[in-house]
Amino acid sequence: MIPFVGLKIGSHSFEFDITDAFFENVEYSLIEKGNVKVTFVLEKKETMMIGDFTINGKVETTCDLCNDPVVVDVEGEYQLIYKFDDEPSNDESLIIVYPEEFELDLKESILEFIMVSLPSRTLHPKGECNEEMIEILDQYRVDSYYQYEENENDNDMDDELEESEDLEEDSEADGEGEIDPRWAALKGLKKDN
Repeated sequence: MIPFVGLKIGSHSFEFDITDAFFENVEYSLIEKGNVKVTFVLEKKETMMIGDFTINGKVETTCDLCNDPVVVDVEGEYQLIYKFDDEPSNDESLIIVYPEEFELDLKESILEFIMVSLPSRTLHPKGECNEEMIEILDQYRVDSYYQYEENENDNDMDDELEESEDLEEDSEADGEGEIDPRWAALKGLKKDN
């Protein structure tokens, strides 16, 4: 909590060390542990305040592949505008500060910014996942994630389209009848290119 009533017009800097205790008090959090430094610069003006958050540190969450704990870096810069008003706002980056309020609760904002700083996929480096879990997953998967990662620059879509055309031609050769209109549309797309 930051009491803003006694602050003078201008910029004020605050630093927070976010530790495991912060995340333990959050229900259903994707983050289990962490050590994150948050710098909060509050610029107070007559009718509003501008809050700039800088986040930098490491957090422990679960690997999307093997579900074991994994430590990932989080960093980012975010801004919120606190407007003195008595009417609510639908703007996510605008927080209304009502006349009866005298301090800012930053806990939810800090948690949200740490969460959005997480990578879209949290994975162990190659070879560090739980091998037992990977073996189980490989039994039910067509391609392993790491194989896909190595081949992601290949032109898979063209290969799939060619395979579907081969199947279509085989079907015509066997005299099975008309072409499915969906395959015909795809075939037309390839000819246009």
